[in-house]
Amino acid sequence: MLPRVGIRGTHLARDADEHEFGSDDTDTKLRLVRDYLSAYATALRPKFNHLWYIDAFAGTGSRSVKHPARPGDFMNVEDVPERVEKRPGSARIGLEISPAFDRVILMDSKPRHIAALEALKVEHPHRDIHVVPGDCNRFIQDQLAKTNWASKRAALFLDPYGMEVEWATLKAIASTEAIDVWYLFSLEGLYRNAAHDINDVDQVKRAALTKLLGTDEWERELYSVHQPPTDLFDYTPPEERRRNADVAGLEAYVTRRLREIFPMVLDPYALPVGRKPQRFSLYCMISNKDGKALGLARRIGDHILKAGK
Repeated sequence: MLPRVGIRGTHLARDADEHEFGSDDTDTKLRLVRDYLSAYATALRPKFNHLWYIDAFAGTGSRSVKHPARPGDFMNVEDVPERVEKRPGSARIGLEISPAFDRVILMDSKPRHIAALEALKVEHPHRDIHVVPGDCNRFIQDQLAKTNWASKRAALFLDPYGMEVEWATLKAIASTEAIDVWYLFSLEGLYRNAAHDINDVDQVKRAALTKLLGTDEWERELYSVHQPPTDLFDYTPPEERRRNADVAGLEAYVTRRLREIFPMVLDPYALPVGRKPQRFSLYCMISNKDGKALGLARRIGDHILKAGK
């Protein structure tokens, strides 16, 4: 079983729409996405009558942040009890954007999350909201890739729980030439599964890495032959194949791969902010090949990413 790693985690709490996860980095991630969605909708609304927001791992639509109890002191005489603060997740953020998206598509594979998203849909009876259960890879590859995008544009948020996003899904998105993507890529998942010694990468991990990266060439490109030194008795140990890429090298490799299928991929935003090791890379990727569209997306994306730093 591959590790499921993510900024949001998966503490499931009491209420149907309560999804406990997050940190300052979650706030940063969601703020960047919110700012882009707002600028995106404002810029494209005069040009398109059909703007969609697509959230492929929508969770419950909300997130709960726990604030621990604090004992009283000479400044605060009374103890402060534990409290849980409810904040909007990416699905609610998509619904809050103004000007509003014409259609909102919310996907998740967990029945409990789908139930919460259905309740969110009921809260907004006048919005065009589609809740899609199951594997987002199948829906994106089978449905979105076959949609007529001539009069439509979309912004899509990929915030997987781990390494669930398939390369074929990214290719299907890129082929639309109509979707801007924000993708939280799990570097942690990559370097945990692409172990330093290739012998520690079993067949399950190999298959998962190939599905994630879209090629089995990752082994040749990320690993090199290492010859251990002979010992005092002139014994030469067998050759080893070890990963030659550190975390920065892995991110650079992923970025090169993404730029092979998307016309524009902005330099990724590292998370956590200012702390090592880097666990995630937040990518902004544009599928539209039109020069004006690329220029606009770069101006918006660069401004938001630089402001986020």
